[in-house]
Amino acid sequence: MWVGVGALTGPWRGITLYATPWSWLPAVLLFALGIFIYWQAGAHFSWSQLGGLPEVHAGNRDQRLVTTGIRSRVRHPVYLGHLCEMLAWSLGTGAVVCWILTAFAVVTGVVMIRMEDAELEKRFGDEYRRYRLAVPAVLPRV
Repeated sequence: MWVGVGALTGPWRGITLYATPWSWLPAVLLFALGIFIYWQAGAHFSWSQLGGLPEVHAGNRDQRLVTTGIRSRVRHPVYLGHLCEMLAWSLGTGAVVCWILTAFAVVTGVVMIRMEDAELEKRFGDEYRRYRLAVPAVLPRV
């Protein structure tokens, strides 16, 4: 997939909307925020859980809905971390291809979040429905 995306976006690699070293200031903050969010999202989760392996193994009964920590603020913190990292690259470089890929990630992320929400609601029922109503998907309330 990475090779395919690289081949498709290669011709636009040098096209920028702007070029200024000052754009790296907010980018560095977004990188740091993204790393912090990833770290928080990994708390109380194994690598296999973060990768979704327990969901694809039949008969896995050891599942629980985690609504504490960062998940008390956003339901899908990994997507928020991805968004911060992609926005950081887009802001820092000013590259058109980064902005296009960020827009693509937002669109596909919306679809994936809806699919995950439906699957979690099916798995956890009313408990997840209450959680979904109380906690935003990606952008925390201020």
